[in-house]
Amino acid sequence: MTLSITVKVKAPVALKYAWTFSDGDRSRSKVYKVGGKGLKTVRLSTSIKATGDARGWGAVRLTGPVKKTSKKIPFSVTCTADGRGTGDVWDSVSTSAQAAEKPNDPATPPPPRQDDEEPAPNLVRKAGIAFERTTAVKCPVTFKIHGYFEGLPAGAQTVRYRLVGTQEWKTVNVPADHGAVFTTVLETVEWDWESGKTSIRIEIDQPDGLKSNIIYYFKCGPLSAGTTVGVAAEDISRTTMGGPLAELVADAQLEAVQAVSGAQVALVSRHAIRAPQAGLKAGPVTAEDLWAVQPAGFAVDVHAMTGAQLKKLLGYASPTVGVLTPSASLRYTLTGTAVTELTLNGAPVSDTQVIKIAANYNLMGGQEGFPAWQGSTDVYHGGPDDTGALASYIANHSPVHAPKGDRVTLR
Repeated sequence: MTLSITVKVKAPVALKYAWTFSDGDRSRSKVYKVGGKGLKTVRLSTSIKATGDARGWGAVRLTGPVKKTSKKIPFSVTCTADGRGTGDVWDSVSTSAQAAEKPNDPATPPPPRQDDEEPAPNLVRKAGIAFERTTAVKCPVTFKIHGYFEGLPAGAQTVRYRLVGTQEWKTVNVPADHGAVFTTVLETVEWDWESGKTSIRIEIDQPDGLKSNIIYYFKCGPLSAGTTVGVAAEDISRTTMGGPLAELVADAQLEAVQAVSGAQVALVSRHAIRAPQAGLKAGPVTAEDLWAVQPAGFAVDVHAMTGAQLKKLLGYASPTVGVLTPSASLRYTLTGTAVTELTLNGAPVSDTQVIKIAANYNLMGGQEGFPAWQGSTDVYHGGPDDTGALASYIANHSPVHAPKGDRVTLR
């Protein structure tokens, strides 16, 4: 059942409130921000579940900016003995609490055993989101936000979240058999040039204020000049073959698409990295630094190829075009133009093994000195732009340390 209370407020105001019930239970304390100016009416709602005959009431207790308790909403549920419902019977009475016009009104005492300072549980230990573009890479763009929740207690439950920067809380119903990580699509988002959006993140409605990772996408607007996305713990250099900076870019591209596509490795060429050989300097990483490293903003896609096809592709390395630098999951040795050793997550790669590989579509199309990926199989075309992937990685792993630059061995 859904219970609702209307509250008349003088905006702008932040309402702090909790629901209290006839059985002594209460909800977590919540905040509802009301913008604009003047007298406004807002509706505060909650849902309750009855598994058998039930009778009681619910009320809202305001704790800020004034202390006041609404009238009680009575409800009753009647079920037949054989399990066939006669229909839930309950009454919902919408009442009003004047929340901002009489700030000196004395507070109505709460029901017994109610304590506004009593902490509510933190249901979610870790929250993550992943990006899946469902339109062409250019703006306007539509994309899905996949949510990943870890550490949930056993049993069915609900998780409340919202997009950072918005006021509306939304609810995810988690089934009893949710497993160690519960995954679902949280949002379908549309951005255009007028929105000016560059990033998205969610926060969880629980006492610790848990937030997810942040995802950047720059096709509908760039970061403002001087904006800092993260911190480099040390200099991250670019060498003639790619080096630590290329390895960082590869790690970022893999992380950007791995959760949704199942990609196992990412490859980048030095030609996609425009920064001078000095690379990223230690300290804050700004918008200007991002554009210096990857100004083009090519979308990250995923293709599948066999171990034999991958070895052939890696063998095109030369002093002129450089090498293909992999993410941390892949290592290989080149003897001349032959790949003599190739491991994925520490295990040797066979010629028949199929591997999902992420890269920007420019590299896949043969535009960065290496041949086009002929014979590979399309797997995924929903990734972000590579500039956004790098920004997201730096933001979520700051302070970022330089990779060792040792994933490719030349003999």
